[in-house]
Amino acid sequence: MKYSKYITLFFLIFSLQSCSDFLEQEPGTQTSIDELLQNKQGVLTALTGLYTEVEANVRGERFAVYADLQGGNIKFTPTASGTNRGQISPAANLEQVYSFDDLALTSNFKSFYDGSYDIINQANLILEYTPALKDATEEEKKQIMAEAMTIRAYTHFLLAIVYSQDYNYSPDASHLGIIYNTKSIKTGIQYPARETASSTYSLIISDLKEAISNYSSNLVLSGSTYSYFNVNSAKALLARVYLQKSDWTNAYDTANDVITNSGVKLVEKDNYLAEWAKTDLPVSEILLEFSIPRDAEGTAGASMAGYFGYTSATIYNKYVASNDIVDLYESADLRKQLFLTQPLQTLVNGVLTPVNYNFTKKFQNNAGYVAFRLSEMYLIRAEAAYETNRADIAMADINIIRARANAALLTSTVNLKENILLERRKELCFEGHLFFDLARNHKNISRNDGCISTSCSVTYPSLKFVLPIPTFNTNLNPNLQQNDSY
Repeated sequence: MKYSKYITLFFLIFSLQSCSDFLEQEPGTQTSIDELLQNKQGVLTALTGLYTEVEANVRGERFAVYADLQGGNIKFTPTASGTNRGQISPAANLEQVYSFDDLALTSNFKSFYDGSYDIINQANLILEYTPALKDATEEEKKQIMAEAMTIRAYTHFLLAIVYSQDYNYSPDASHLGIIYNTKSIKTGIQYPARETASSTYSLIISDLKEAISNYSSNLVLSGSTYSYFNVNSAKALLARVYLQKSDWTNAYDTANDVITNSGVKLVEKDNYLAEWAKTDLPVSEILLEFSIPRDAEGTAGASMAGYFGYTSATIYNKYVASNDIVDLYESADLRKQLFLTQPLQTLVNGVLTPVNYNFTKKFQNNAGYVAFRLSEMYLIRAEAAYETNRADIAMADINIIRARANAALLTSTVNLKENILLERRKELCFEGHLFFDLARNHKNISRNDGCISTSCSVTYPSLKFVLPIPTFNTNLNPNLQQNDSY
């Protein structure tokens, strides 16, 4: 097998067909990497296309619902029509994963794995070509490289939490991490081996620190500023990485930096419900929400509503909140109002019966993928404060989130760690955190309401807390070690 030095337009910039004269070519033609990335405009075109692929990868069904589905926040709706009307079954794209029985040969996540390394390769190409640009200023080149490097770190991090056991799985994090690619595959085949978890996280952190040092206040891409990585969202990612690593001092300092210096403020209590109801804009405390794809007329092509949306009693999507999460909220908690309760015809003992289901209001209409928002930084700071013996600060941060939600305030630090994790589950539900929170805290999986899996409970530690590397990839790379049990 040999990698060409050419990449099809689809590979880098498939989403930009109406945006640049550069793309007005005959179908099937290929563009040399050297030609595409020889000037600033070509690099910016590639960077824009890279963001499009990142959005598709994280907003894609597999990853977008994975953490909440595995952790127990999500259950499935009944089939709306046809001969199977009223029957409940797992989503086809996640059936194996849902039962903690994904298969390497037919992995539900193969497209996520391949898409992630495609993104990393494209980021590396941009990093390799940008320094030689003659028509870009040094500040512009630094900004481009900062964004590409942050995307590289972000994508490696997502691969790490899906394919590698949590950082503290082994005492010194010497267990398998992931392959960390820092060079493109333009020049030929490479057969890298997986890093240890310790090395994986060191490389992620190193990339992020370098990126953060290069960000400027001048954006190089047009469009909504919240759709692109900047110094604040890169720091938010770094805070999350430190949290996952249990580096409590750095997690506290980095989250505190974002809270104190980003200029972003928490949504106010009186506006909390209205902010989530906005159709085309994210909540105002957003740090990063990738732009959803739109056609030339501005019509949204896909959004999170494709998984969580409700239109009518016969038009709705697959995923709803389980009572496991809904029942955690106090009656006065504003977040309890972020559920749309609707009766759906469901087969109960062979008879179609109206049964109530709770659709989240976070992701209706043209909802985008929430990558980072300020609430998470408060919750990271709280947990890090607790772990560094500052329980009073931790409780104060949790009470900021609870007061905003109109929930009862904590008055004691007893069981504070559990209350912090509970608040993360309630505040960040459906935003991709629960399963990873359970894993890093060495908690068991317990899925109750609506669980139709062959494995509704999984005890930590388990080899099934990570997914298999797809067989195609282990066959292609003889140095790519498969996860145990697969």
